[in-house]
Amino acid sequence: MGYSQRFMQFFLEVTNEDLPIVRELAQRIWNDHYPAIIGQEQVDYMLERMYDLESLSLQLQKGDLFYLSAVGESEDNLVYAGFASVKDFGDGRWFLNKLYVDTDLQRTGLGRGLIDFLIEEHNMSELRLQVNRQNYKAINFYFRNGFVIESVADFDIGDGYFMNDFIMLKVCKP
Repeated sequence: MGYSQRFMQFFLEVTNEDLPIVRELAQRIWNDHYPAIIGQEQVDYMLERMYDLESLSLQLQKGDLFYLSAVGESEDNLVYAGFASVKDFGDGRWFLNKLYVDTDLQRTGLGRGLIDFLIEEHNMSELRLQVNRQNYKAINFYFRNGFVIESVADFDIGDGYFMNDFIMLKVCKP
């Protein structure tokens, strides 16, 4: 029986007070997963650029919505398992900026639960995302959850670093 079958999954909208939790999760998950894909130097650069408290607060101010995913037997006994960030582009079109699940809790249904929650919570008709072209584990996860590759793009993020990504799309409602 998987972890998500023994425990309930809860979703909490993030406020400024919750940003240290998001930062801690990002640091742990990124350092577990990304060095083999993009190298530790780029991981450190991107964590500092996107996940310091000032940057996270600015993302909230600009309208990005963050959600924590937590698991437990009740709301009084929760363990933070991951987080997501989405942005509304109107007419049911959304962009998934971030979706991360603790590496020890992956393949338990928590990521799918988080996507399903976001789609339902915001009545999404389309959900787009960017994913590193070498991140095969994530790409396959997105394929299993109804996303298709829409395009290929490279983004210069400064200091000689690039994000070499697929843009993926999930049509949530015809």
